[in-house]
Amino acid sequence: MRKKNLAIFLTGLILLTAAGIPIACQDDPDPEFEIILTDVPEVYQKIYGATSITRSGDYITIKTTGVPDHKSPYFQNTRWATAQYEAYTGTNTAWKQNPNKIVSFSYAFRLPVSPKEATTKSATAGGPIGVSLNGVPFFNQYAAMQAPLTDEINGFDQYNGHPAQAGDYHYHAEPTYLTANKGKEALLGFLLDGFPVYGPVENGKTVTNSDLDKYHGHSHATADYPKGIYHYHITATEPYINGNDYYGTPGTYTK
Repeated sequence: MRKKNLAIFLTGLILLTAAGIPIACQDDPDPEFEIILTDVPEVYQKIYGATSITRSGDYITIKTTGVPDHKSPYFQNTRWATAQYEAYTGTNTAWKQNPNKIVSFSYAFRLPVSPKEATTKSATAGGPIGVSLNGVPFFNQYAAMQAPLTDEINGFDQYNGHPAQAGDYHYHAEPTYLTANKGKEALLGFLLDGFPVYGPVENGKTVTNSDLDKYHGHSHATADYPKGIYHYHITATEPYINGNDYYGTPGTYTK
């Protein structure tokens, strides 16, 4: 993501920030700048696809459009087509483009700042279960009506995402654009329960489902959380991002 030199805006921004007004900009899939308010923990500043990130009490609200910052065949015949359309370049010989096109939304993900294990676990539902660093939602391991992803996988673009019928682009599995650019051990986003999601490699070793609990995570220190935290890992096989339930108590999202 490109960052503009904001020095010329300093006076106005100080006044707006002092007034408690969140300021950010994302008019296209490659936002030019963003400003994160000082009371937001530093780790959330890695969500470069956010249009704004604010804190209110025990919750962080992350707003995004859900439009990916990478190219995709699903930008065809959209307002971003000139810059962002790219024919399928992946390796799936059974690939078939679905009829949907990418649409911009006004997502607001509200996550607990200090997530804790839930006494009673909640099942993930259809639709967004979290948000990735580029602002694209994570979905669970199922297609519509809790069906297996067997057929839908053949519609995933070269970066492992696709739009649903309403045009909401999302990832069910590894967001390969992020792992290619941030690294396979990197923080990739957060689920609605506030716990972080990491890539498919840890300490130089590929993570498998057998390394994780039934929620698809484990607890220990990470680069972002040196004191330790429960975190999810993306793996190459189902359930890909997390199990059937959240480890913590999920927040909410709107769009």
